[in-house]
Amino acid sequence: MIEQNHIKKAAALKYDQEKDGAPKLTASGKGETAKTIIKIAEQNGIPIKQDEDLVNMLSEIELNQEIPVELYKAVAEVFSFIYGISNNSGMKMDEKNNII
Repeated sequence: MIEQNHIKKAAALKYDQEKDGAPKLTASGKGETAKTIIKIAEQNGIPIKQDEDLVNMLSEIELNQEIPVELYKAVAEVFSFIYGISNNSGMKMDEKNNII
């Protein structure tokens, strides 16, 4: 959890192996926008990984742009975390890596 004196930030990524060369930033925001992003994720059963450093770096990217090479390792760790959760919880992934 981020301390209260910090403004909450959130970012959302999407990766379609058939169309994208790398994951894309689909949402990013702080304050109320971050709360909305998190709420939508929770309502849709999308796992949330807290990583303040990564969200700060992602917030520098334009929406719908692929992440830069420098973030591949960090984002791969997030996807690995999500796949681990989905495998352990009975969640399934569709052919476009969306959790279903």
